Formats: sequence, C-alpha cells, structure tokens
Amino acid sequence: MGKNLMEHKDYKAYVIDLDGTIYLGEGRIPEAEDFIHRLQEKKIPYLFVTNNTTRRPEVVQKRLSMKFNIETPLETVYTVSHATADYMKADGKGNRVYIVGEEGLKSELHEAGFIDDEIDPDYVVVAVDFSFNYDKLKVATFAIQKGATFIGTNPDLNLPTSEGLLPGSGTIVRSVQAATQVEPIIIGKPTAIIADIILKKLGLPKEDLIMVGDNYLTDICTGIDNGIDSLLVTTGFTKPEEVPNLPTAPTYVVSSLAEWKI
Repeated sequence: MGKNLMEHKDYKAYVIDLDGTIYLGEGRIPEAEDFIHRLQEKKIPYLFVTNNTTRRPEVVQKRLSMKFNIETPLETVYTVSHATADYMKADGKGNRVYIVGEEGLKSELHEAGFIDDEIDPDYVVVAVDFSFNYDKLKVATFAIQKGATFIGTNPDLNLPTSEGLLPGSGTIVRSVQAATQVEPIIIGKPTAIIADIILKKLGLPKEDLIMVGDNYLTDICTGIDNGIDSLLVTTGFTKPEEVPNLPTAPTYVVSSLAEWKI
C-alpha cells in the first residue's frame, strides 16, 4: 500500500487521467467531478492527460462539460494524439504517415501538417481502431518493412468502459509488432517521452507534481518510472484486490477521490 493520506504534501500541480478516473465510459463518477471542482476552487493547476486517441481535445472539453459537470479550459486537455504529433514534428523524418486509428488521431495529425500515404510513409502510427482489419495490418506491415518508423500512440491493452474492458491501442500495436518483429516507439503513458512533455508544459519540477489515475500500468507507472509521485484511484482498470501485489507501490492509493484532501 502507499503512504498514509494524512502525510501528503501540497502539490503545485496535478496530472490527471480521464477514462476510469474522472468518468467510466458514459458513466459519471461524482466524487471525481467534485475533486476537479476542489482543485479549481483552490486555483491549483491541473492537466488532463489521456491515452485515448478517439477524441479531439475540443470534443473532450465539450464532453466533460455536457456529461460530467466539469467546465475546463481547452489548454487543460492534452491527448496522446497531440503528443504523437509533437514528437513526430520534433523528430523531423518527414510528413507522410499511414494511420491506424480513429478520427481523433487522424484529425490531430492532419492539422499538424502530416499527410496520408499508404505506399511509402515516413511513419506508421498505430492506435485503437474500431474498424481494424487484415488489410490495415497488411499495409502497416509492408510500410514498416520498407523502413517507416513504427509509432504506437500508447500501450493500453484495454479501454475501460461502463460495459467492461474493451480491446485498446496496445492490443493492435502488439499485432503489428508481431507481424513486423519491429519494436514500436511508444509515445503515451507511462513513457519518458510523455513525462518529459508534461513537465515542459507545466513548467514545474517533477517534485511538485502528482500523477492521478486508475491504471497502474500506464498512469501510475508514469510516476514510478519517471520519479513523480502517484495517486492510484481504484475506480477503473486496477482493482482494489490487485493493490497488495503490485510490483512497486503507488505513493498513495484511494478507493475514491473523495478521500483525497486538497
């Protein structure tokens, strides 16, 4: 188990997951909504960082407002789609891309100046794709075999929803990896790539931040692997009964964000 909740320091900013933490698919988590309201009342900076590539930040912002009673500025929403575009622009290999993914990812990459190319792309970007099929796997495989850089947006094997855990980006990334025998560059949580981007965006040292999330393998390991304190809330992916057997304990564990004092 993590530290006693009464011992926690005053963090200057919070990095917060969405799926399974603030909501569960279409289902509300009122305690999480109240947690954000308390941060806003105290004027404590926060950044929603999501490995979900299916929605643009504007859509996420509107959804938080319409469905989950959270009004938040657009700049507080940072998707792994945006992080992937930022990484590829900095990498500078080229602007041709083959995308396995949903409209949220495609529109963010197109807006960043990347153009579709199935024949000779500079990058193959793989994420959750609800119409993934053998033809897409074949195109991705051939492009990577020809030298395209293989990028996986995030390693999440499952996507938590109110109906259960759906196959996630990591499941599709692994199928492309199996077909090509090429290790992908993973952008999203828990990698150092996304951790470094978060630190730059917030402009604070890691000692002043805390990662908040429901998924030990992504949210919490972002903290553990990169020297940032972490708060696991067992409302989504990682269940309470798993906590005693986790390889490295989160800094803190709660069953509800109502337990966390701000």
